[in-house]
Amino acid sequence: MSGAPEHLVFVTGKLARARLEKVASALPPERFAWSIADSGVKVAALMTEEIIKRRVTLPDGATRIVLPGRCRANPEALAAHFGLPVERGPDEIVDLPAHLGLAGRKVDLSRHDLRIFSEIVDASKMNADQVVAKGLDLARRGADVIDLGGLPDTDFPHLEACVRGLKAQGLKVSVDSFSIDELRRGAAAGADFLLSLNEETLDLAFETDAVPILVPTRPDDLPSLDRAIARMVAAGRPFIADPILEPIHFGFVDSIERYRATRARWPDIAMMMGTGNLTELTEADSLGITALLVGMCSELSVGNVLIVQVSNHTRRTVEEHDAARRVMYAAKADAALPKGYGRALLALHDKRPFVQTPDEIAALAAQVRDPNYRIAVAEDGIHVYNRDVHKVGTDAMAFFTDLDVASDGAHAFYLGGELTKAETAWRLGKRYVQDEPLDWACAADADVEDTTAFKKAGHTKHSGPDALPGARDAQVPVEAGASAPRTIAPEEAAAEASVSATPEAPAQKLVCGKLVPAGEA
Repeated sequence: MSGAPEHLVFVTGKLARARLEKVASALPPERFAWSIADSGVKVAALMTEEIIKRRVTLPDGATRIVLPGRCRANPEALAAHFGLPVERGPDEIVDLPAHLGLAGRKVDLSRHDLRIFSEIVDASKMNADQVVAKGLDLARRGADVIDLGGLPDTDFPHLEACVRGLKAQGLKVSVDSFSIDELRRGAAAGADFLLSLNEETLDLAFETDAVPILVPTRPDDLPSLDRAIARMVAAGRPFIADPILEPIHFGFVDSIERYRATRARWPDIAMMMGTGNLTELTEADSLGITALLVGMCSELSVGNVLIVQVSNHTRRTVEEHDAARRVMYAAKADAALPKGYGRALLALHDKRPFVQTPDEIAALAAQVRDPNYRIAVAEDGIHVYNRDVHKVGTDAMAFFTDLDVASDGAHAFYLGGELTKAETAWRLGKRYVQDEPLDWACAADADVEDTTAFKKAGHTKHSGPDALPGARDAQVPVEAGASAPRTIAPEEAAAEASVSATPEAPAQKLVCGKLVPAGEA
């Protein structure tokens, strides 16, 4: 029946089942029927394709299978086996409703309508090969046009070579200079855009096919920009108008008003905003400033931004503008606030940082039957627990005396790193996942991960005082009385996971030598 709810099958492990049932029971029944397929392993991250194929039986009427986000099975292979769509769900169970589109929208950040001009401010001081390499790096980060900045009283004899070199790589190029001669040379070499012409220098726009960016003769002289726009409109020539964004305390608010006035008078023209006067000249984290300015561009249909990176605190400005333009485009298309469109603009804090309550962590800790330490973060602080101990605190270093790793340098090193990361997450209000890097959104590059393969082995398990000497890596000095940490290869992890666990059996908590959180889906 066409109006019947979709029947979802959630594949999970024993430890996550109760939490999954709690979240699934809140799904709207008119949209979703659901079943839970318990794979028989305690930790869902240890499931393999073979385990799922062998142990999971689908109920009648099932329409879609949802795997835990950290399950390493291949969804395509499982879809071929079961004959149903199989998808990887979110890493955290609490995010399942949003994953299923219950926030009112399916998030699609693949589109945007904002062109990024990224300026190489010192191009005249670099050789042509360096400029091309820099341009390719900016394009990789998200820039659409490479802007060659000319400096006052600085010769740029290799301007043509830079333009041609970038064009040979398939890149769009603009030339930004106060020198009419440099602009003319850049256009002759094949530049696509010229920055910036005003009504006094506008004749150059009629000598070349390069698209001019028009500016007022002075930032506060908006009528001069109107006259330049009117001349280009009358001639039927393409152009982009930039009313000039000024720094805070030097005309910022008035310049915003000029953008609004220009759009009101010229509703159909292409416009540009140079964001560097805010991002570079305000010593504040640039991501929030960028999000606000790109939001203004979205409201005013400003389709071009000129960005610059000189200060160290703006080193990710290309990525920040790229992320912001995608979020703003999606929100505008939905006629919605820019909320609920992913975490790309949340570098320091997460909207939902704590995915487990202290009580939920305590319940999981009570089920642990092995000595491996699990680390989790909740509102009350950092939780560290195994079968013998459950400690809660807010100072990573204060846990050391309770963890019995004084004779195991490798494990102590591992726990110190993880606990410090957990403390950072707790203090900032970020999500913490054991053995995973903190997510800094577009403020840092994320590791590219093969989600169908187990992680490489690492020294994370304390193997006790009786381990054979000399078992450590040669690079790690052996401490007196210390033992070698045990690592688990992917094949061994899969074999351990295939043994159906009972409440009395030791929980299998290592994935290729890496500790897995007890509450992981």
